[in-house]
Amino acid sequence: MTSDGTAPYHAHIYHEAHQRSASDALHMRLTEMLESGEAPDLLMVGELREGPIGPHPLPQFEIHFLARALPTILPLIEASGLRALVHPLTDDDLADHTSLAKWIGGGPLDLDLSVMDPPGENKGLPRFGKIDF
Repeated sequence: MTSDGTAPYHAHIYHEAHQRSASDALHMRLTEMLESGEAPDLLMVGELREGPIGPHPLPQFEIHFLARALPTILPLIEASGLRALVHPLTDDDLADHTSLAKWIGGGPLDLDLSVMDPPGENKGLPRFGKIDF
């Protein structure tokens, strides 16, 4: 992982049924920032997913951004009141989602770690900035 601010990051922003409007609002705000160029290091805002997907047990959407966007992205997530998993994207998918992860808005969720890629083979790297799940 680079240390010059260009390291790739993901955030998975979760919502429960009663938080759907907050999730929609944050998704819309991030999409506006992406489309307007207001946050040039925000590279992708994924689809709102209505159920579990991959290791994630709750409805969520995923965003991709560069490390230097953390000071912009983290306060937005924190202000939303939603739970989020923020992690770097390295060649160790398991570590990304566990030991390297930062949780916002609540403690860690029980992720399905059985679907993680083995070390050295992270499918998130080739899709970074292009597509979500």
